This record gives sequence, structure tokens and C-alpha cells, in this order.
Amino acid sequence: MKSHTTPLGPLLQSFFVEYLCTQKRASPQTIASYRDTFRLLLEFLRDTHGIEPAAAGIADLDVPVLLAFLDHLEHTRHNAIRSRNLRLAAIRSFFRLVALRDPASIHHAARVLAIPVKRADRHVVKALSRAEMDAMVAAPELGHWSGRRDHALLLTLYNSGARVSELTALEQSQCRFGAQSFLQLHGKGRKERTIPLWTTTARTLQVWFRELSGGQTRLAFPSARGRKLTRYGVDYILQQVVGRAAPTCPSLRDKHITPHTLRHTTATHLLQSGVDLAVIALWLGHESTETTHMYLEADLATKEHALQKLAPAGMEVPRFRAKDDVLAFLATL
Repeated sequence: MKSHTTPLGPLLQSFFVEYLCTQKRASPQTIASYRDTFRLLLEFLRDTHGIEPAAAGIADLDVPVLLAFLDHLEHTRHNAIRSRNLRLAAIRSFFRLVALRDPASIHHAARVLAIPVKRADRHVVKALSRAEMDAMVAAPELGHWSGRRDHALLLTLYNSGARVSELTALEQSQCRFGAQSFLQLHGKGRKERTIPLWTTTARTLQVWFRELSGGQTRLAFPSARGRKLTRYGVDYILQQVVGRAAPTCPSLRDKHITPHTLRHTTATHLLQSGVDLAVIALWLGHESTETTHMYLEADLATKEHALQKLAPAGMEVPRFRAKDDVLAFLATL
């Protein structure tokens, strides 16, 4: 027998309308992610327990049900552990509100909040070499409208290290040209940042925007119908580019390349060029430099450079001897 039957619907509505939108002023991306979490959770509850979403109560979302839902995400939907943890974060956020709004559910909420985050394997980030990146940028067919768009898109992705969501939402007005050309990006958590543009990127974008000037779209990289590109659309463009570039750069054939790979590539190449980690963190819009440390861990070239400063084992290290410039001068007399 259930100890409490507070309806789920009103609290869920309060969570999205009052808490996320008004009190926290969460970003549209966060709200969409949390929305999808509860849509999946309520569908799982209906399919496994026969409880319709409109009839569900707080007590129906007990710990065994939530753990089964998280396992369902991993094993049935084949979500990564990181995706599982993001869904759990949304559920935890909701139950923190439940504990405040419904005192009778405090003990239930405490049990849910005690569900641990699952640890995931940390993989080394994959980045492209400079030759591979150059081959991809040169791959689009500039004789076609889509090829010119793809060329400008790739250059901007590589130059800025932008997230795919930032690039698909980018408007022409966010690109400023002049003595100092730059992009104004709106990132996660409502953070804004400014990214300088290479002269090549700036000129390419100026030519591309002049071509777009006769249309009705404000987007920097619209679809053929003038609409916003989707994440899958950008990935499709990227796979087409990889296919065209592979004959001239065979190493691309064996790599799984996503739009985020280009973000990793930008960060890695900045690091190899001697740019400080703190600057790279600002460039990418990271909340903390701890996130940016993964590029230092993955950059083999930087490690090899450090290794060259260390003498191999078994080799005698030369003893330091200070030079006496005065005696050297007297010896020449």
C-alpha cells in the first residue's frame, strides 16, 4: 500500500513553469533536456506498470522504479552512462522541489536524492591532425550553393570551436567584421563569449553573407529551405565532407568524426600552439579549466615535448657547471 498519493501532474507543472522558467531562469536547452527526461520516464511508467501519466502520483516514482528506468536507458535505449546521469540529474532536481512543496513526501524525496551518480570510463578525446582538417576544409564543392555553405561552416567550426547548437543558431548579426573580426556566441548556461576570426574565415563569411543577402533568413548557415539546420543535418554534412576528403587523406577513413570532434580539434591545436589552458577554457566556453585539462591529457605532442627534456634511464646526466665570464675574458688577453 502506498504511503502517499500526492498527484504528480501539479508538481511537475510547477517544476517547469515556476521553478525552472521563473525562479532559476534555466536555458531553453536545459528545459528541453528535462522535458525529454520526464516524457521518457512517464512513458516507461505506463508501459511497465500500466499507470497513465495523468493518474501518476509521487509515490509511483519510488526508488526501484527509477533504478529500473535508468537501467532501461542504458540497456534498452543504449544510452551512454553520461546520458543516464543527465536524466538522473533532472529527476533529482524535481525531487528537491518536491521536498520543499510537499512536506509529506520528504522521506520519499530523500531516498530518491540518495540514488548515486554512476561512474563512467573516461576516454581520451579524439582530435584530427592539421593535414586532416585542411583536407576536410578543402573538400566541399564551391561550385554549388551547399558546397559554399559547407566550406564556410567548416571554417567557422574549426576557428571557433563552437558547439553544434551554437553554430546552428548563429545569426549573421553575431558576426562582426572590421579591423578585428569576431563572433559573438551564446553558449550553455546563458554564457556569452567573443571569438576572434582568422582573416580567411572572416573573408569567407563576408562573401557567403553577401550571397545570402537576397534571402529572408537571418541565420548564418541555413538549410536549403532557409530553415535552421538540425544537429543531424550538420552531422550529415560532415559525413559527406569526410567522404570527399578521404581519397586525398586516407587516414580519415578509419576515424569516427562528429561535429564535436572539430571542437576537440580546435582545442588541441590551440594547446599545441602554446595557448594557455585558461584562454582555451574561455575560447570554448567551459565553466572551469578542469574541463579543459582533458586536452592536456590527450595531447601526445605536448607530452613528447616534455619527455625530450628528461634524460633516458641509464644515461649519465651531465653535471651543471657555471661559466665564469671574467676568467674567460682574462684567458683571451
